Amino acid sequence: MEFTEAYKQTGPCCFSPDARYLAVAVDYRLVVRDIVSLKVVQLFSCVDKISFLDWAPDSEYILCGLYKRPMVQAWSLSQPDWTCKIDEGPAGIAYARWSPDSRHILTTSEFQLRLTVWSLVNTACVHVQWPKHASRGVSFTKDGKFAAICTRRDCKDYVNLLSCHSWEIMSVFAVDTVDLAGVEWSPDDSAIVVWDSLLEYKILIYSPDGRCLFKYLAYESGLGVKTVAWSPCGQFLAVGSYDQAVRTLNHLTWKTFAEFTHAPSIRNPTNAAIFKEVDDPWQLDMSELCLSEGFSRNMQGNGAENGTEGGSRVKYAVMDAPITLPSQKPATDKPNPKQGIGMLSWSSNSHYFFTRNDNMPNALWIWDICRLELAAVLLQKDPIRAAAWDPNCPRLVFCTESPHLYMWTPSGACCVNIPLPNFRVVDLKWNSDGSCLLLKDRDSFCCAAIVSPLPEEEADQSDDSSDDE
Repeated sequence: MEFTEAYKQTGPCCFSPDARYLAVAVDYRLVVRDIVSLKVVQLFSCVDKISFLDWAPDSEYILCGLYKRPMVQAWSLSQPDWTCKIDEGPAGIAYARWSPDSRHILTTSEFQLRLTVWSLVNTACVHVQWPKHASRGVSFTKDGKFAAICTRRDCKDYVNLLSCHSWEIMSVFAVDTVDLAGVEWSPDDSAIVVWDSLLEYKILIYSPDGRCLFKYLAYESGLGVKTVAWSPCGQFLAVGSYDQAVRTLNHLTWKTFAEFTHAPSIRNPTNAAIFKEVDDPWQLDMSELCLSEGFSRNMQGNGAENGTEGGSRVKYAVMDAPITLPSQKPATDKPNPKQGIGMLSWSSNSHYFFTRNDNMPNALWIWDICRLELAAVLLQKDPIRAAAWDPNCPRLVFCTESPHLYMWTPSGACCVNIPLPNFRVVDLKWNSDGSCLLLKDRDSFCCAAIVSPLPEEEADQSDDSSDDE
């Protein structure tokens, strides 16, 4: 892999949808860089510190959320002198997002009093009263023609279908939830999935005209749904829950066809490859060398500057089953227990999906949906902070707030050292075309590019460990 130098950031960073630019928040300034050279192409000054960034789908405009004001500012990349400022006054702004046509901004006020659609074309605005959530509860169809917005009134949850052309409400239907948690259109726009709060396991599939196609309750008397994700092909719906299991539904009958459990130990028989991160110290025999004190100090300093933490490296060791995974017992006296499927995401070809069980934060599970079995488990020294699939192939990259980057493909796994001083990856994102990877530290960022893929032809990849690149 090749890495750029580190650049300053104090907030959100995100790639443009057309994969040409990178927007970075530096205090109250919005810095737009070119992806290839990372040179600054535009610099905008907001009236307060930037809390949120969002590119318009056409990559022409950038939205900046200044939630401390609260206020939203939008900028044009092609017209630097153009600007837009949205202020809801006493109602405040809790969240803002773009519409699919890139010419409207949707804002949600504090305390979910109303959702407002602001037009950048004619300055008109449309209000939707009592949205259910600030950042959740809104989903657009893939073709960008319709929006599903969840609202609540008279102690009842509703789904409002709006036209993204006129922003008129096309239909409204009540949903059978106690406390609706989220909504999502299917990738083919033929169905809408709605799920209840964590206090009750309930998955509801609705048609766009409001008919309930299927209701699924896996169990009762326990904490329910935690994560929901459609496969990119639209054929599978994965539901992660607090009982440490993922259940997958098919798009034909909407019934479950597989259940993937996260047991505290992996036993035979299993086809899963188990990779464990271990230390790989430098193997240098210096017993017969005599170094001056100054040269020795210089070598140690260079090791620290290169992010190797005094010369230490890590690698993956391939483990055999049975093996017990480290786990944590969630606190029973605190809300939102760290238990259950907290991370779930599909690969771009819908062949694999990864999960993280929150009471086993150091383990990343990778499942093969075609074989309906566990494909791999990666055991890390530190809790997994973020993970993302390559948009073009089944390559998974993840981080653990360490000076290393971790990668998995069906052919194996490897650890990559980041050659930057004191750089610890806390978050990462892929560019939309898979050409670049954004790595974030606490107060800086860098970009990385994969020069060559992992060798697919090595048949013994699963039997050998992979060192730092």
